Amino acid sequence: MAEIKAHEFDVFIKRRLGDHRLFLIYGPDRGLVSERADAVAAATKVDTKDAFSFMRLDASALSGDPGRLYDEARSTGLFGGEKLIWIKGAGADKGLADAVTNLGGDKDLSAWIIIEAGDLKKGANLRKAAESASSAVAIPCYADDARALNGLIDEELASFSLKISSDARALLADSLGGDRLASRGEIRKLALYAWGRQTIEADDVVAVIGDASAISTDDAVDAVLKGDRDGFLHATQKVIASKTPVFLIMQGVMRQLQLLDLMRSDMEERRSSAADAIAAHGRHLHFRRKPIIEAALRAWTGELIARELNRLHFAILQCRRRNSLEDTIALQTLLATTLIAGRGKQSRN
Repeated sequence: MAEIKAHEFDVFIKRRLGDHRLFLIYGPDRGLVSERADAVAAATKVDTKDAFSFMRLDASALSGDPGRLYDEARSTGLFGGEKLIWIKGAGADKGLADAVTNLGGDKDLSAWIIIEAGDLKKGANLRKAAESASSAVAIPCYADDARALNGLIDEELASFSLKISSDARALLADSLGGDRLASRGEIRKLALYAWGRQTIEADDVVAVIGDASAISTDDAVDAVLKGDRDGFLHATQKVIASKTPVFLIMQGVMRQLQLLDLMRSDMEERRSSAADAIAAHGRHLHFRRKPIIEAALRAWTGELIARELNRLHFAILQCRRRNSLEDTIALQTLLATTLIAGRGKQSRN
């Protein structure tokens, strides 16, 4: 199975890239997917400004014409040299998976092929094809763990010749992680704020850093849980303005509803209070969000949680099948959940 773990990527890009010709880069962290696709493209040394050597395609364009990828991959550039084909927006398309199986097994393939995809579950046809083909490799991109976050912090601050105190590091790391590009941008913003000093302190982090772990998506998630339509629309506008995928809000709501489901089950089985359930299962929650979760536990019934989880599961499936409509599907689904939560809250008051 050819799969590159998060901690293996830097070594892979320097030493083992040439062993493969086709790269499937996928995962829920869209920023990291984009960043690693850029790194692979740069490592191929193909000039992306040369229209005869470089081609960017959308996966939806290939679904109706899968033969085009075969033609492009097995043809040479007008002036010779290697080609780079970069495909974005891939999902569960069987035609593309078949092409990966075919092209990824061709050891004489002259073209480099990069495929960017969203979150692919284990066993998804495209992921399975990349993991099985001899000349292909799958590169998953999940939210940064503590080790990766600290490495990112050190990397960015070193470029500004800055150090960071232990308290500031802990506070900063707690505010990052949902999207690699957003996290990198927040660290750079902090570095510019501290320009001219040697060490970043905790007060600097509080003054500058928002919640980049969801790039303000927490505001939208909280608005959904509270049934606050106006708050949801306002928070979503900020997310869209920051060019952050709306899909991240839906993922955040899904995680919170799964947590609520676990807590409510605990409350019903043990007849415990909302505060006790949060103490048992919500230790990782930021202190400012605990009152919101506690209020949601009192407002959301188990039946409502289950129904909305099913709605979100279906919407995520539709987003994968219809990638070009992802934002529209996510917004409509989240707004519906917000309105239902709001009506439920009013009926219980």
